[in-house]
Amino acid sequence: MDSRDFPECVKCEDGVLVPLSDYGPDGASLKFKAWACTNPACGFHMRIHKGEVSYGKIAGTTPA
Repeated sequence: MDSRDFPECVKCEDGVLVPLSDYGPDGASLKFKAWACTNPACGFHMRIHKGEVSYGKIAGTTPA
């Protein structure tokens, strides 16, 4: 898949939104659970959690 296939970021308009997948509590694959901007300075993301869509301005990071 090419980056031209993804939508432009609605916040910064410099990055593109890429889909992220995850696994549910029962181990089932959840495609496109979240979308995140590829521009690290932007950090915009949106996700689905328990049927609700949430939007964020800065994507959180997990310490290594």
